[in-house]
Amino acid sequence: MTAPLGVAGPATWRSRIGQWVEGRAFTRFIIGLIILNAIVLGLETSPEVMATAGPFLISLNRLILAIFVIEIALKLVAHGGGFFRSGWNWFDFVIVAIALVPATGPLDILRALRILRVLRLFSQVPKLRAIVESLVRALPGMGWTALLLLLIFYIFAVMATLLFAESFPEYWGSLGRSLFSLFQIMTLESWSSGIARPMLDAYPLVWLFFVPFILVSSFMVLNLFIAIIVTATQSIHADEQTEQGEHILEALERMEKRLDEMAHKQNLGNKKPLE
Repeated sequence: MTAPLGVAGPATWRSRIGQWVEGRAFTRFIIGLIILNAIVLGLETSPEVMATAGPFLISLNRLILAIFVIEIALKLVAHGGGFFRSGWNWFDFVIVAIALVPATGPLDILRALRILRVLRLFSQVPKLRAIVESLVRALPGMGWTALLLLLIFYIFAVMATLLFAESFPEYWGSLGRSLFSLFQIMTLESWSSGIARPMLDAYPLVWLFFVPFILVSSFMVLNLFIAIIVTATQSIHADEQTEQGEHILEALERMEKRLDEMAHKQNLGNKKPLE
């Protein structure tokens, strides 16, 4: 049964709510609230500010949270069960749900998690969302690269423990200490003055151990991570361009079909016999 004239059916008003909630104006409003909420949460860490404007900041924080809850509720009404088909919708839902849990007693740690609302910028700003999607898409390749790096660490740690444990037990006395020292060397944090130069007196050729490790771990392997992320980003851009091209082709096909129908109706009108 169709809805009476002048009365929109359920699908119509739900779609209108969805268009309004997903619209550019409302999205910008939510982005502004997220930034404002981040500023408010930062101000709440200052005892001086809380002593002066504490009640106002708390009330403003609750108001912003209420708007976030209304936003999620409107999206649930607009999309129904389809709301949870999007990973970003799940992300927003969980972030807002965490903020609603009473942060008292054993759950007092959740007060610190309120700042996670700032992460909603990832789901609201397309550029940030594209970066996160690139990282997620790059995870399989990064996992294999991380395994390669782990193997390199393990090989050099075993070698260093066997070679230098007796002379420098503070750095290489156990496999765990060797792994930690190698991590410090990989980050290039005080590795020369803190580890390498003190060892040169006892082992003049110790640079033959450090230089290859730095070249492999700090430059080659870490650059592989960057290459994988860049490749994933390019693939996402390519997918977006392909999707845009498909939408354009569909629009052109619909337009061509309508033009053919209009031309067909016009031909029928011209062939109609005169009365």
